[in-house]
Amino acid sequence: MITRKLQERIKKQLANLDLPRGVILYGPRQVGKTTLVQAIVRDLGLKTLVLNGDLLGSEIKTLCTRDIQKIKLLLSGYEMLVIDEAQRIEDIGIIAKIVMDFIPNLKVILTGSAALDLASRVSEPLTGRAYSYHLWPLSQQEYKEYETYAERLRNLEQRIVYGNYPKVNSLEGQDEKREYLTNLIDKYLYKDILEFGGMRNSSKIRDLLRLLAYQIGNQVSIAELAARLEISRDTVNNYIHLLEASFVIFRLHGFSRNLRKEMRKMDKIYFWDTGVRNALLNQYAWLAERLDSGALWENFMIVERLKRNEYEGWGANHYFWRLNSGAELDLIEERGSMLTGIEIKQGNKYPKLPDTFKEAYPDAKYRVVNIDNWNEWVVEE
Repeated sequence: MITRKLQERIKKQLANLDLPRGVILYGPRQVGKTTLVQAIVRDLGLKTLVLNGDLLGSEIKTLCTRDIQKIKLLLSGYEMLVIDEAQRIEDIGIIAKIVMDFIPNLKVILTGSAALDLASRVSEPLTGRAYSYHLWPLSQQEYKEYETYAERLRNLEQRIVYGNYPKVNSLEGQDEKREYLTNLIDKYLYKDILEFGGMRNSSKIRDLLRLLAYQIGNQVSIAELAARLEISRDTVNNYIHLLEASFVIFRLHGFSRNLRKEMRKMDKIYFWDTGVRNALLNQYAWLAERLDSGALWENFMIVERLKRNEYEGWGANHYFWRLNSGAELDLIEERGSMLTGIEIKQGNKYPKLPDTFKEAYPDAKYRVVNIDNWNEWVVEE
């Protein structure tokens, strides 16, 4: 089993008496949240009660009574409380606050696969009581502990095509990987989005996801999507918001600080897992055989950099940059006062920095990420 990057960070937090006793762990279903929590519980050696918000058993009902005497009886003798899919429990934030306020030293971990749903329930009640973390599909940094660079390079293409969900990584055959991704989309992705959004008809969400899958690496026009789907722009925006909150996609906004000609109105949209993206289109061809290989490489590298930013705690902001004239950079990374323009190339080319960017941001750094140096950018640096 691959050790996750967050494991030590969360363990250190929970072991430090000066830090909050609560953890909120966000991430899509099947990404390994439960496995990570089990590893943390095992390593800390704490007697733990594990509950699941999907099941709503008698223990959950006891917590929902908010009767502190009944809650104390339920949790007596335990050192930690873990609730998976906590967003399913109404008023979970208030319940967790009551538990932490009235039961000294009890540690609490909540996990959720719908970010906004859980965040809206816990943000205010657990302010100052819990730290939040995001867990994504396996990262190249996490593979590093188990594979040499040569092994990771050899496995890179299949991970771009089939993605990095832990279960996909453990399956050997292409048919098994494809079957798993199809089930993941049908059983969890669509189901959770529809339930979270209170929608009954999944056809528009499916069509929207396919349209977005075709447009990775390009600026996305909400008006064009709305016209093609025959729904309102507000509805498209709401659907995209739901897809972001369900950890399927993310947006990059255009970077603009100095030039009026910098484009900001349309975002770029990428997928958190390229395997999910390819499964939506039922396209599993190897990179040499497909027209979108450059866009897939770009999506994959940006995601790996964002994962690293999250796990390292850099706090960097990310954008893309483009002028009306067509000059562009795939990624802008802003870490504190340092600005870096990044061009991502699938081959081994080293394009020059656009003069307009250099003139507008003379203190910015520039780097090219390609097959020669991708490992340094997402793993070693």
